[in-house]
Amino acid sequence: MNVSYAMSTLLGVSGPKSLLAPDDDAFLGSKIDDAYMAYIHPHWTTFRAPAAYQHFLLGLIYALIFVVGMLGNMLVIVTFFTTKSLRTPSNTFVVNLAIFDALMMSKLPLFVLNSAVEGQIFGKIGCDIFGLVGSYSGMGAAITNAAIAFDRYRTIAFPLDGRLGMKAAIGLVVFTWLWATPFSILPLFEVWNRYAPEGYLTTCSFDYMREGKSTQLFVMTIFSWAYVCPLLMIAMFYSRIITHVRNHEKMLKEQAKRMNVKSLSQGDNDKSAEIRIAKVAISIVFLFICAWTPYALVALIGCFGDKHMMTPTFSMFPAIACKTVACVDPWIYAINHPRFRAEIQKKVPWLCIFGQEKKADDSKSVTSGATEVKSETA
Repeated sequence: MNVSYAMSTLLGVSGPKSLLAPDDDAFLGSKIDDAYMAYIHPHWTTFRAPAAYQHFLLGLIYALIFVVGMLGNMLVIVTFFTTKSLRTPSNTFVVNLAIFDALMMSKLPLFVLNSAVEGQIFGKIGCDIFGLVGSYSGMGAAITNAAIAFDRYRTIAFPLDGRLGMKAAIGLVVFTWLWATPFSILPLFEVWNRYAPEGYLTTCSFDYMREGKSTQLFVMTIFSWAYVCPLLMIAMFYSRIITHVRNHEKMLKEQAKRMNVKSLSQGDNDKSAEIRIAKVAISIVFLFICAWTPYALVALIGCFGDKHMMTPTFSMFPAIACKTVACVDPWIYAINHPRFRAEIQKKVPWLCIFGQEKKADDSKSVTSGATEVKSETA
């Protein structure tokens, strides 16, 4: 008995009440108002409350993510709206992603406050706001990634007549917000599911712990809507881009053979473009998987699996993963783009993250599908 208690105290995580000290204040939920306890699944209250240093460490991690993520996303947003030459259809999707990610960052100060009080500082209202913002930003960012993949596919595969216009781009941006609306609003008004505390009870998400067929159906629906569908679209469009570039290279080689010349392509330039596409595609799919697979697994385990696996500490890692990716997104999508990087360097020259950009020689660009790859995937 004493060994179990000592180990649980050292790890600061699990252990049912019967195996731990009989001090009720040592368990999760002890600092939550009684009126709010109905929204907390009894599973969480069987675990020992995290030590103060664990709340402090998580709060510190989230504070760092907030600073870096908000800086990157706001640089992208401000640069886009203050630089006319950057306001293109393709960049509209990038700034929309930055807005969703900035929305994700905006709820982190609330988490830091929750960590300070070891609960929900604003109670049910604060939990609902936290869950609503997280739902909109998460699902919105997922489908925006798919929209970016679609835009790049159209631009690269159909460079002459496939580019999206500004009206079409704005229409797709509106669609991304509509896509995120149903499963953000339904839990808010408790029409289907609800927002509830999870893990250390300092974060809130849709309630995947409640028993019943309704919860299982909701989890499977949102799993398909917010994870499977965007991932399939992202993988499909980027695989088509890579296939298009390879077919283009094959066509050039066959044509050069018929014309009895060595090559019609730019050689290293075309190979570089293909490699660049592959790297961007792999990076984007990898980031999406890293961001949302942990949350998807936690929700599925909480709903269908063994709930004993769902310790408070374990359930906090998915939230860190998706917020870290929202912090990294602007550096991958926009700040890595030469034109964005150059404009940001002009606006904030004291920010010594970026080196001096070499101006591209437009006269050397190849007027082909592979050429469009280099400009659109930079």
